[in-house]
Formats: sequence, structure tokens, C-alpha cells
Amino acid sequence: MSVSKKRKSSAKTKRGRSHQSLTKVKLIKCAKCGKATLPHQVCSFCGSYKGKEIIKPKIKKKKEGK
Repeated sequence: MSVSKKRKSSAKTKRGRSHQSLTKVKLIKCAKCGKATLPHQVCSFCGSYKGKEIIKPKIKKKKEGK
């Protein structure tokens, strides 16, 4: 096997990996309630998608205080 003539510097190595960086999660506002949701997903808070109710939202029970 041959040995490389010049060693690749750390800067060149990191620049070569620049396409492997993480991307930010893109969020949109729900048309019905205004909460942040992922695009093309049913809103987990109100259960709507494109302004129509797809699933029934879960209603949280209030705890009775003593």
C-alpha cells in the first residue's frame, strides 16, 4: 500500500464534513390555535390539519384542590 505524501490538515478535514451538519427543525403555526407544530402534521394540541378537525383533542382533567 502506498503512503500519502502530505497529511490532510484538520481544517481541510472539517471543511470536507461541512455537509454533514445538523439542520434546525422548521416549525409552523397551527391555523386554528396558533401553536407551533411540524409541517404536514396534525396539531397535537387541537387535533386539526389544514383547518379541519382530524382527531379529537385530549381534554386534561383538572385536579381538585383540597
